[in-house]
Amino acid sequence: MGQATSHNTPALDCCCCVCINTSEVGVVERLGQYSRLLTPGWNWIAWPVEALNCSMSTRIQQLNTICETKTRDNVFVEVGVAVQFSVIPEQVYDAVYKLTDAPAQIRAYVYDVIRSTVPKLTVDEAFENKTHLADEIKSSLQKIMAGYGYTITNALVTDLRPDDRVKAAMNEINANRRLRMASTYEAEAQKITQVKAAEAEAESKYLSGVGVARQRSAIVDGLRSSIVEFSDAVDGTGPKDVMNLLLLTQYFDMLKDVSSVGANTMYISHGPAAVGDIHGQLREGLMYQAH
Repeated sequence: MGQATSHNTPALDCCCCVCINTSEVGVVERLGQYSRLLTPGWNWIAWPVEALNCSMSTRIQQLNTICETKTRDNVFVEVGVAVQFSVIPEQVYDAVYKLTDAPAQIRAYVYDVIRSTVPKLTVDEAFENKTHLADEIKSSLQKIMAGYGYTITNALVTDLRPDDRVKAAMNEINANRRLRMASTYEAEAQKITQVKAAEAEAESKYLSGVGVARQRSAIVDGLRSSIVEFSDAVDGTGPKDVMNLLLLTQYFDMLKDVSSVGANTMYISHGPAAVGDIHGQLREGLMYQAH
């Protein structure tokens, strides 16, 4: 009784029986010529006329390979590829007798596809088209390896690695692009803030002007009312006398308010002529506001 599990390892059994593992197919030769296939389990062979040449696994296998190539913009990159393949059970004969080293054959075709596709792309386009590159590899391998008894389950581009200096330059370009975008957004935000602040200031000044205008209007109305009432109450006084009295009273109130704010010192001419000048200036100002 004997058992064979590796490719190209004959196993002869003096009891004329062999065991084939699960997910494997045995290949029997009669006098050096292909005879038949053996299924998993206990099998009989006519030894020494027949012999087990090998047993082929039908499980999915994975081949990892790395290929270096150059992109259209003259950047060398390493492309990592993982190919998942398996033997077609109905074509074990082709897998055994038509191809000696399946991984080497697959690796050669992977290199051919990568080196004919990637040079047409820039580095950025290569990163963007990894799925397309994987599909190209799978499609090409599927057509070729089917004739050798293999099926390609999947092909994956697992890595795309440019030179470290190129990678650092790409990262710097991307960082600068993002900084430029951030600066643009920040400038737009500052612009909006300044516009809103200007609008708020304009509205504030407008409302302040409206308030001052209303205040002056109220002052004029109050003075007019005071003049009329005082003239009616005191005989021999005219509107001009009352107005002069009110202006001087307001002037003294102003001096009182100014002197009560802080510890400031103010020098004001306060002789009779100066008081007369102030009186004239105040009267002209109020008359101008009234008009």
